[in-house]
Amino acid sequence: MGKHRKSAATASLLAMLAFATPSAAAKFDGDWNVQISSSSAACISGASVSIGISNGQVASNTAAVTASGRVAEAGAIRVTLASGMKRAVGSGVLTGTSGSGTWRAALCSGTWTAQRV
Repeated sequence: MGKHRKSAATASLLAMLAFATPSAAAKFDGDWNVQISSSSAACISGASVSIGISNGQVASNTAAVTASGRVAEAGAIRVTLASGMKRAVGSGVLTGTSGSGTWRAALCSGTWTAQRV
């Protein structure tokens, strides 16, 4: 029984350390400027959105657009942007200072590029 308690205590300690350790995706932390493009004339193209990443979590830097999502260790990113009733979902890859990917919304789709600010 004593050995079991020691193992349980060790497992609990390791679990707490895992939560306390910053994510490996934290290397992407900071402010990013995202340029949105679409080849459709009916869709917005050339818009710019500012996002922030903290411990791999994506968040908005402005009140006009709500951003949420996650960056994985290797830089794969999934993000959702919302403004009022409009919503778009994007995915792609970030590197140390830039990134790119695709996005889609109800009636539009396109590409995005990002630069670390």
